[in-house]
Amino acid sequence: MAAATAQGAVPASGIGAEERMDPKRLVAFLAMVFGMFMSILDIQIVSASLSEIQAGLGAGSDEIAWVQTSYLIAEVIMIPLSGVLARILSTRVLFTFCAAGFTLASALCATATNIEQMIVYRAIQGFIGGGMIPSVFAAAFTIFPPSKRNIVSPMVGLVATLAPTVGPTIGGYISHAMSWHWLFLINVIPGVLVAAAAWSLIDFDKPDLKLLKKFDWWGLAAMAIFLGTMEFVLEEGNNKDWFNDHHIVMGTVAMVVGGAIFFWRVFRVELPVVDLRAFSNANFAFGSLFSFVMGVGLYGLTYLYPLYLGRIRGYDSLMIGETMFVSGAAMFITAPIAGILSSKLDPRVMMMIGFGGFAIGTYMMTGITADWDFYELLVPQILRGCSLMICMVPINNLALGTLPPERMKNASGLFNLTRNLGGAVGLAIINTMLTQRSDDHYARLSEQLHWGNQSALDWLASVGANYDGYGLDGTTVAVQKLSGVATQQAWLLSFMDVFLTLTVLFGALVVLAMLLQKPKSAAPAGAGH
Repeated sequence: MAAATAQGAVPASGIGAEERMDPKRLVAFLAMVFGMFMSILDIQIVSASLSEIQAGLGAGSDEIAWVQTSYLIAEVIMIPLSGVLARILSTRVLFTFCAAGFTLASALCATATNIEQMIVYRAIQGFIGGGMIPSVFAAAFTIFPPSKRNIVSPMVGLVATLAPTVGPTIGGYISHAMSWHWLFLINVIPGVLVAAAAWSLIDFDKPDLKLLKKFDWWGLAAMAIFLGTMEFVLEEGNNKDWFNDHHIVMGTVAMVVGGAIFFWRVFRVELPVVDLRAFSNANFAFGSLFSFVMGVGLYGLTYLYPLYLGRIRGYDSLMIGETMFVSGAAMFITAPIAGILSSKLDPRVMMMIGFGGFAIGTYMMTGITADWDFYELLVPQILRGCSLMICMVPINNLALGTLPPERMKNASGLFNLTRNLGGAVGLAIINTMLTQRSDDHYARLSEQLHWGNQSALDWLASVGANYDGYGLDGTTVAVQKLSGVATQQAWLLSFMDVFLTLTVLFGALVVLAMLLQKPKSAAPAGAGH
């Protein structure tokens, strides 16, 4: 009996040692999470306030979109690069540099006096800020034991999804209450605190400067061209009518050439800029696929709702922000529930519930009309917020939970890249669908509004009579208004088409999650160290 007790005591104490968390590391991790929140928030914080920035800088309508595009292009280059940089410099040095550089770039954005300065400063802000995002995911799955992941994973997932969702809300409030400059100045004090905490508290790993001699500079250049031009083509393609514009053609050629060189070097050099071997892990490969599609839903709906509210309902940025807040609140409330469920439910079941809820929410939006307001959008937004959190936790665990620690840094960058690329691809497809389908619907509606349509003639006569007494040509005004009604209805029908497409996409994911094999449980804490 004594021998049995002694034998049982060893693993018990071992487990206790493994489960015990260093408070210093916990505070450091929380500081990193806040830094990631700032970085992801700044993608969307300007989206509801672009008109104010445009007026303040005297920019043209075709130039102001680059305030977001330059940030996204730079960030998407840095995210996969951060893995190898963390190995060379250490998480402490990389994260501190990124937090401090992001803070400085934010302050520079607030001082911009023309659109050219703003684009350059935003590119710097996006590039440096992008290094903070994968570091948090890597830290979450290396410094915490598996038993704590039902707490940590929802926290990281919440920040990754909540930040872009509430970006328009926060941006709308700030630009209305103060000025657009404070969209960037609000980062300064928290950024300084995050940088100081990162330098003082992070001790997860050590630098390996010898790797700098093996660094693949040509691979970095090829990756920058490949990802940068891909983001440019996806962001600007629809606005420039795709391959009818020579800039898009040149960007596509550069993307193909850069991609060919990048992938060739990835498989040939000793220390590639990005290690793609993580995709040999089936869990990581499927998790990245789900992350890509979740990027479509996350960024696509964050774009669609404000577009509907602004274009159809005529809302300003503050009203859009107040309406969009519902999804963020739903995510915040669902995060701890998702954490509890992740320890009790099969991750496939959680993903099926999340994807199914997302599909139901988008299907409800297929009945949208020009009169839909806060209350009609309430349930779809709640379903969207809850479903995102229920999906994100098992997806994070599926992709990163079973990888060995030595692959975590590179894999984290790749995983986050898939979400951002999913958003970019999704927005490109959504914008193209909206443009093409609205043109098609307008053409069909116009065919019905001819001079032989008695109902249309009666409507024109009724509306025109209201303006004849004011010295206006009532018929001309009525025709213009009828054209406006047709345009609005064409846009509504195109919104329905997009929401139906998203419904089919997430319905298909329910089936795919059902067909997956149950993922193997994560390795014990400390395994692989």
